[in-house]
Amino acid sequence: MDNILSMITFIPLLGAAILALFLRGEDEAAQRNAKWLALIATSITFLISIFLIAQFDPSNTGFQFVEEREWLLGLTYKVGVDGISVLFVMLTTFLMPLTILACWNVTVRVKEYMIAFLVLETLMIGVFVALDLILFYLFFEGGLIPMFLIIGIWGGKDRIYASFKFFLYTFFGSVLMLVAIIAMFVDAGTTDIPTLLTHNFGSETFSLLGVQIVGGVQTLMWIAFFASFAVKMPMWPVHTWLPDAHVQAPTAGSVVLAAILLKMGGYGFLRFSLPMFPVASELLAPFVLWLSAIAIVYTSLVALAQQDMKKLIAYSSVAHMGYVTAGIFTANQQGIDGAIFQMLSHGFISGALFLCVGVIYDRMHTREIDAYGGLVNRMPAYALIFMLFTMANVGLPGTSGFIGEFLTLMGMFQANTWVAAVATTGVILSAAYALWLYRRVVMGDLIKESLRSITDMTRREKAIFAPLVAATLILGVYPSLVTDVIGPSVEALISDNRDAVAAWDGGATTVAENAVSEETGH
Repeated sequence: MDNILSMITFIPLLGAAILALFLRGEDEAAQRNAKWLALIATSITFLISIFLIAQFDPSNTGFQFVEEREWLLGLTYKVGVDGISVLFVMLTTFLMPLTILACWNVTVRVKEYMIAFLVLETLMIGVFVALDLILFYLFFEGGLIPMFLIIGIWGGKDRIYASFKFFLYTFFGSVLMLVAIIAMFVDAGTTDIPTLLTHNFGSETFSLLGVQIVGGVQTLMWIAFFASFAVKMPMWPVHTWLPDAHVQAPTAGSVVLAAILLKMGGYGFLRFSLPMFPVASELLAPFVLWLSAIAIVYTSLVALAQQDMKKLIAYSSVAHMGYVTAGIFTANQQGIDGAIFQMLSHGFISGALFLCVGVIYDRMHTREIDAYGGLVNRMPAYALIFMLFTMANVGLPGTSGFIGEFLTLMGMFQANTWVAAVATTGVILSAAYALWLYRRVVMGDLIKESLRSITDMTRREKAIFAPLVAATLILGVYPSLVTDVIGPSVEALISDNRDAVAAWDGGATTVAENAVSEETGH
């Protein structure tokens, strides 16, 4: 298929258009039709993406399935995937049908709800396939709008505050990135990402307002992109929008936010920060490593103090994203492999944990941990599934969570042993808060009268969890399904990065030697 990426990207948008134009009414039949149409559109997208991954050649480190054509106002529409981005496309298309199934009990403005998720899927896939800077930025920022509406319309009682906080944090973080994109266009004369990956942005030290900017223009551009991606991840200390957004978002919104939207920040670091600004990445890597280590420990401790299940899992997500950013900026094979694996694994595990919260919230309409206890007596299937994903979140060997954390810690140990030592304490803390949550909610005697009539999971709910259980276990015992795909592309990224840094070091050494020669008169 010549246009397979465009098909994957825009089929959900086509489904949204059909819903908006042809579906009328708010009766039960109309609501059911809206849900089925959304499920069909997302399922077709996933099936086509299976064909994409089947035809993908991991040994080719360049971009594949490239489509390029002139777009509106002289802009270029160019899309393609490599070994890094293709799996994020798969993650998105895999999770969206499950997300739609999780919305099946929604009865308020169902058509608009489904349209929001379908538009969001198109924008998320667009981020991972865009090969033009302007196109990337439009997809990247466009994703804010449907998620803003999902939180603001279908969220909890403080949904307006949470939706505006989410929007403003992520939007203002991206303003600097837009400035950097304009500067990159002025410097390179193009917004074509493959071309920019080979362009040498200036790394000569210069003075700005009396401050020596080591790494030159690269450092300034790196900081601008970092501002956007750090908020999106989110990294400590710009993470405070995430717990509020998760608590107020509906269950399906939390799943998409944690499983896919957060990964855009990590993907941005891999696509832009490391390959386009290698010198700045090398100079600022210690800063990111320590920031990540602090995030892992701090947010794990904060998670221990939470009384709301969603908030606890939200802080857990911030801690796990700390492993991702640390792994990326180790700039070695194990670290980056582990970071990508962790992002994919976290997509399954965090999505499943928020769905676990949604299952009992639908029955009891509270997320307070103290409202539960002894659910194993009434919900044995739920207790089993919740236990599996709790163990995966901790990083139990045999689950995908272990592979990602182990590889990132190996990469960190090679880069900085002290950072690795601090980050490793996060493994112990994650076990503490995860097992504490599970014990309080599931284990013990069923003593609360309100829980005596609670029912176990329905067949629909079990069907939603089945693919997530399979993915978590299969990747836990057979990680090469991921590492074989990403390995060559990551190796090429690291090689190019090291060559650029070595050239800069050589240039810096030559400048220093020339300066010494001039001073000594030789």
